[in-house]
Amino acid sequence: MIEIRNLTHKYSVGKEQEVVAVNNLSLNITEGEFVAILGHNGSGKSTLAKHLNALLLPTSGKVLVNGMDTTDASKLWDIRQQVGMVFQNPDNQLIATTVEEDVAFGLENLGIPPQLIRERIDEALNLVGMSEFKTKAPHLLSGGQKQRVAIAGIIAMRPRYLVLDEPTAMLDPSGRSEVVRTIRKLNKEEGLTIIHITHFMEEAVFADRVVVMEKGEIVLEGTPRQVFTQVETLKKLRLDVPPVTELAGLLHQEIPWIPPDIMTIEEMVVALCP
Repeated sequence: MIEIRNLTHKYSVGKEQEVVAVNNLSLNITEGEFVAILGHNGSGKSTLAKHLNALLLPTSGKVLVNGMDTTDASKLWDIRQQVGMVFQNPDNQLIATTVEEDVAFGLENLGIPPQLIRERIDEALNLVGMSEFKTKAPHLLSGGQKQRVAIAGIIAMRPRYLVLDEPTAMLDPSGRSEVVRTIRKLNKEEGLTIIHITHFMEEAVFADRVVVMEKGEIVLEGTPRQVFTQVETLKKLRLDVPPVTELAGLLHQEIPWIPPDIMTIEEMVVALCP
């Protein structure tokens, strides 16, 4: 479990001014869960993400990863082995000349035996659907493919938690779909705990739990259906709802038998063609 207890993080701006990016926030994330964290730019969600594997340390409060305190320098290596991070721009995480060499990089740094490295490369690339590209140069891949390789490089190291900090922000709709399918598969079929930071509402409908942040605090939390039916509240927070959910709400006003809490296109098809 990841336990976040009364976490506050402040940035210094100039000599005397401080900005509170995360404000007295508490949250538990259990193993096997898929948690989506939403919020507009400046809400504190990326700052929170960087605390989960000690890229940032608390100004006050605690972050515990399976009981290990992120401020304990002796536990830093163990924490970062358990919590893998994927960032917004895959080009910043791809450094080798071929896909398989890139996936091998982290494993080599861990001192994994060569035979086991080969097995883990093949397994990780298969999990993200990139096996056929293993000898390709990363710069020849599409944005979605690059991000899937970046994910493969992390999961090859066998983390227990995968934190994705807006991994689809720089991708086109096709690339976003590739990455979302991949992380859903890793969660549902492999049992990997997913913490997905995003501002795309439609990516969060597949999560077990949605957390909405504003000014460094949690302002909404619940299942996707519980959160996204609060349309007016979300709009006041300068957030949208998934387009199909907004459509369902409008249709429900005119056709009451259509549920207002439809989350996906598939659910809409079933509602319209029972």
